[in-house]
Amino acid sequence: MSTPAPHHARPAPPKRSGGAAALGWILTIGLNVVAPIITYNVLTKDHGWSEFSALLLSSAWPVLESAISLAWRRKLDEFAVVTLVFLVITAVVSLIGAHSARALLIKDSGVTGLFGLLCLGTLLAPRPLMFYFSRKFATDGTPESTAWWNGLWQYEGFRTTLNRMTLVWGVTYVTEALVRILLAYTLDTKTMVALSPIMIYGVLAALGVWTTLYAKRSQAEGERRAAEEAAQAAAAS
Repeated sequence: MSTPAPHHARPAPPKRSGGAAALGWILTIGLNVVAPIITYNVLTKDHGWSEFSALLLSSAWPVLESAISLAWRRKLDEFAVVTLVFLVITAVVSLIGAHSARALLIKDSGVTGLFGLLCLGTLLAPRPLMFYFSRKFATDGTPESTAWWNGLWQYEGFRTTLNRMTLVWGVTYVTEALVRILLAYTLDTKTMVALSPIMIYGVLAALGVWTTLYAKRSQAEGERRAAEEAAQAAAAS
C-alpha cells in the first residue's frame, strides 16, 4: 500500500531568473535607497529645503517603484511600501522639537524606535514584516518564485522562523532607541555624535548576520525533520 508524502515536506524553490532578479534589485536599490538619499541631500544642502519637505519629496521614489511593480508584475511591492512608511515616519519625527544637536540625536532614536514598533505591530497582522523582507531576498520577483514563497507559510516551522525574526528585529530596535536616548542625556554631545552612527550601523550589521545564520539553521532543521518524517513513513509502509 502506498503512503502519501509527509505533510511537512517543503517544495523546492523554482529556478531563479537571473535577469528578472537583477532588474528587480536595480529598481529596488535605485528607487528605494539611492534616489531618496540623493534627493534629500540635494534639496537640503543645495536648495535650502526643510528636512520635512525634502523627506516627503524623497518618498515619491518608493511610490514610483510600487507603481512600476504594479504595472510589471501585477502586485504591490511591500518592500517599497515599508520604505515609504519609514520615510514618512522620519519626516514626521523631523517636525518634533527644537533643532539642537541633542534633539537631532533623539529624533534619530525616535525613527529607529518607531521602526521597531512597526516590526512588533506586524506580528498581529496576517504576515509579519520579515515575511516580505525575506521574500525580497529569497525570490527573483517572478510569479512562480513568489507563489512558492507564499506557499511556505502553511508550514509551522516557516511561520515560527519569520515571526521570531520579526520579534528580534522589533525588540532590538526599540531597545537600541531607548539606549541611544539615555546616552544622549548622559554623554556629551561630541561623544554621542561619534557614537550614534556606530550604534546604528553596528546594530544593523549584527541583525543582518544573526538573521542570515538563523535562517540557514532553521532551513537545515526543517530539512532534517522532513527527512525524518519521510523515513518514518517509509518504515511504516
